[in-house]
Amino acid sequence: MFNPFLFDVMLVGDRTVFFPISDAKKALSEMVLEYSRKEGDHETPISGLTLHVRNAPTEPLHCIYTLSLAVVLQGAKLLSYEDQLHQSTAGQSMLTTFDLPVISHVSEATRHNPFVALVLKLDYTLILQVCAELNLSKPPRDIRYQPISTQDVDEGLYDALGRLIKMCAQGKFLDSLYPLVEKEIVIRLLDGPHGLHLRHLVSSGAPNAHILKVVTWLKQNFTQSVGMDALADQAHMSASTFRQRFRALTGTSPLQYQKTLRLQEARDQMLMNGLDATQASSLVGYESASQFSREYSRLFGMPPQKDIQRLRTV
Repeated sequence: MFNPFLFDVMLVGDRTVFFPISDAKKALSEMVLEYSRKEGDHETPISGLTLHVRNAPTEPLHCIYTLSLAVVLQGAKLLSYEDQLHQSTAGQSMLTTFDLPVISHVSEATRHNPFVALVLKLDYTLILQVCAELNLSKPPRDIRYQPISTQDVDEGLYDALGRLIKMCAQGKFLDSLYPLVEKEIVIRLLDGPHGLHLRHLVSSGAPNAHILKVVTWLKQNFTQSVGMDALADQAHMSASTFRQRFRALTGTSPLQYQKTLRLQEARDQMLMNGLDATQASSLVGYESASQFSREYSRLFGMPPQKDIQRLRTV
């Protein structure tokens, strides 16, 4: 007898296609649903590990993706970055190797087959350490670096992620065991299809590390007015080299990156704390409310007031 709970569901055109669920994926999906209990975004005792459940598709949302691994267990998610589309379906993982401004939304989810995913932030220092310990070679020069890559999840990674969820539920020896499993996950990523892109991130050594420090500084100080020369000095590079390396890693210019951070924070302040557009624009460093409105509309597709009203009705 056909049992729909042993199959994943995907829409292909106007057809519904069923395909077998791997035991490891099914087990991990059940653990996430058991732990989270309801729809929403759920923090866990492990810093940087979050669980996500949706019963219906969501509206496209501008956000910042950090250095992290996202694994889709049911449903599908669509992400847009620099005019590129990345879809993650059940059984796939998405690796983001740099903090990037993206537009993402859950594209496939129902109450009977909800979207289920987990996201684990990764530690750059640990990746660097493991690369050195394993004495991994640099990726070939002809490999095109991708700040976002999507790959199928193997059984070993499912198993390691499952142990993380069990640790969260049980709590016993969490502080002692998590670093071991975290390192195992990094090793599996470096040894798998995502490995080339992770190795590229650390292969340039100091230059990439300097860019990462500038990105961290921008995230903490995005309200400050800063010029290209000052940022390049922080990275110990000429302005032209800095601009080139920054774009190679993030897909955008340093000043556009800062602008996106400002506009995203302003949007969050209006949505969560009830600020109006003038208050929010001033808070994030804009001197001209009209310039803020123009740039906000260009990024989010509509003026601030209309955008916030739309988000509150979603």
